[in-house]
Amino acid sequence: MSRIDDIDAIRAEFPQLARIIHGKPLVYFDNANTAQKPHAVIAAVSGYFSEHNGNVARAVHTLGEEATSLYEGARDKLMRFVGARSREEIVLTRGTTESINLVAYSFLRPTLKPGDEILVSRMEHHANIVPWQLVAAETGAIVVPAPITDRGELDVDGMIALMNSRTRLVGLTHVSNALGTINPIKTIIDAAAARAIPTLIDGSQAAPHFKIDVAALNCDFYVLTGHKLFAPTGTGALIAKRAHLDAMPPFMGGGEMIRRVSFEGTSFNDPPHKFEPGTPNIAGFIGLGAAIDWLDAVGMDAIAARETHLRDVMLSALHEIPGLRLIGAARERAAVFSFVVDGAHAHDIATLLDQEGVAVRSGHHCTHPTMQFFGLPATVRASLSFYNTEAEIAAFVAALAKVRRMLA
Repeated sequence: MSRIDDIDAIRAEFPQLARIIHGKPLVYFDNANTAQKPHAVIAAVSGYFSEHNGNVARAVHTLGEEATSLYEGARDKLMRFVGARSREEIVLTRGTTESINLVAYSFLRPTLKPGDEILVSRMEHHANIVPWQLVAAETGAIVVPAPITDRGELDVDGMIALMNSRTRLVGLTHVSNALGTINPIKTIIDAAAARAIPTLIDGSQAAPHFKIDVAALNCDFYVLTGHKLFAPTGTGALIAKRAHLDAMPPFMGGGEMIRRVSFEGTSFNDPPHKFEPGTPNIAGFIGLGAAIDWLDAVGMDAIAARETHLRDVMLSALHEIPGLRLIGAARERAAVFSFVVDGAHAHDIATLLDQEGVAVRSGHHCTHPTMQFFGLPATVRASLSFYNTEAEIAAFVAALAKVRRMLA
């Protein structure tokens, strides 16, 4: 029997899932925002501070060597987890936002010229829009939005048609955090590569839910964030082709990213350390390594299969609720559901659901352009993970029915 078949035992490994909120068992449907952490991750972080607390790459004493081994071990685990070609392609960052900014300022900005274009889709998180706008404003470049359809799917032909001799980079989310759409990223990557255009894929919402193979995808950059991957906040990674990292100048300066410093000049370390100045979030990355170990033990294929089942159960339930309109109907989608309810504001729904012990998110989900496309100020978003259950979906539906009566 697979570990995931015993869902009660799985849930028991997440202490937060046993919380009682306003007198009711917690139903945590805000996983696209941040995932809960298993005991193994919590223990790894605590164990670092209680047993191995030392700085990395700076000391020859035992604690420093232990800390370095654990920290660099997380890089190795992440390399295998995403199918990267080598550990030198894994830059450890504070998350997706820092990773994209690193590419924007270190890879793209030095070569941008007036009239150059950066192509992204209309369903991107602000983290995959704003950094490009900042470097474009400094250089005279333009950020070009690729179209999406009324179903919340990427207009693949439309995006490819926008690729041209002025396009300097294509940025695309693997899975939409607002709509749950799973994009055909391989098609876009291949089309861009045929035109010698580098690609950046935002994998924040993909890496926690199904197996990633960066080498097979052959994108130039893949970014992810740790706290959605059941790891501590302030962790993440930029996975990049080594040739790009070799050519890119440092994004920030400081200790440990150098070979030698003098007032006559400084020489820099090899990638990935060239992009990792200062003392990192050591405990957080040790926790990320523990999260990857935990996920490997459960199995990403098993996780994906369970989440597909939960997605289908949730879709059926939502379609039966009067007055509820699901935003986005992508044929390939994750267990992320944005919706509105007739006559009720999204924030009111989320606030009242919390009183019933149900945690969802309301708002624009850091996707203003997506909300504008659908003509909405906000939606309610329920996002599931493999540790959620059919019983929780039923509890959510009952709570939502109660809220609708209160707001009627």
